[in-house]
Amino acid sequence: MSPERVLICQNRTCKKQGADKVLAAFQASPVPGVTVVASSCLRHCGSGPMVLVEPGDVWYCRVRPDEVTAVVERHLKNGVPVKGMLFHPPHP
Repeated sequence: MSPERVLICQNRTCKKQGADKVLAAFQASPVPGVTVVASSCLRHCGSGPMVLVEPGDVWYCRVRPDEVTAVVERHLKNGVPVKGMLFHPPHP
């Protein structure tokens, strides 16, 4: 199943950590069939900027704009999550 939606937290803490630039980097690298969404809080403020890829609930933490290309190329286009950037939420 290929990703259909990428949520990038734009809440206060993530924005202070550069989430607006991460959102812009995803928007500048569109992938057919994938929607990029500026989301409200994703509930992991200390690990931001947070990115959630759905379906599959694949989480990325502390994403920098220069890392977006890796997520786009490996995960969104080829279905292989970027292991070094993954975040495993402590609770569902």
